[in-house]
Amino acid sequence: MIVNRINREQIKIGETDLVLKTDLTEHELPNFILNQRFVLKTYIRENPDFLTSYEPVLVDKNDEPSLIVSLMSRAGRKAEVGPMAAVAGTISQLCMGFMVESGAKYVIIDNGGDVALKTDQDVVVGLYAGESSLSGEVGFRIKFGKTPLGICTSSGTVGHSISFGRADSITVFADEASTADALATSIANHARGKMDHDAVQNSLERAEDFRKSMRGVLVVVGESAGTLGRIPKLVQTDRKVVLGDLFEI
Repeated sequence: MIVNRINREQIKIGETDLVLKTDLTEHELPNFILNQRFVLKTYIRENPDFLTSYEPVLVDKNDEPSLIVSLMSRAGRKAEVGPMAAVAGTISQLCMGFMVESGAKYVIIDNGGDVALKTDQDVVVGLYAGESSLSGEVGFRIKFGKTPLGICTSSGTVGHSISFGRADSITVFADEASTADALATSIANHARGKMDHDAVQNSLERAEDFRKSMRGVLVVVGESAGTLGRIPKLVQTDRKVVLGDLFEI
């Protein structure tokens, strides 16, 4: 049943720990997540390189790979990273699609900072960037639209993701969250340099390689920041956001 009130739920299944905001009061999303995790784990048992590789991994189409495997592999190839760099964003994307197919008009899936959304009203997605002064002070105003949006963040200073750079946040906007997740990882790996502005510039140079695969990116390293492409309008927020609470109506 669909209602006007927006409901907030937290769903934790294994390593998947996501926040859901939706207008649906009844759904089967936990069962859907369980199934996706089972499918992925089964594939990894038979193809262990899919879990451990830092390089793109091709999947054999003759094996009729599942959608989650195909999306992760494709995102890794686009971003020139291993497929697991896209796992959180891919799960967000698939969950968002499942909710829309279930009748949701408003759905935001935040899987540890990797967000997939499709809404019928504007929302503000807060920026979390570790110890940077920008963290929690600004957000992105997302205009509602007919197409979904992926907003994914990678960091070398916050969270458990593997990163070879020192960015406080690399936030990528793309049509698909799977792609945004992998690109954020790839760009964050190049956030290197003695000075913060050097790390920002190196990240943006890497992002230039992927301009056609994303809408835009915001790079934050310490007190330095830079953008490439088109990002949503930045607005000042009136409260400190924390990881896991990255959006507000």
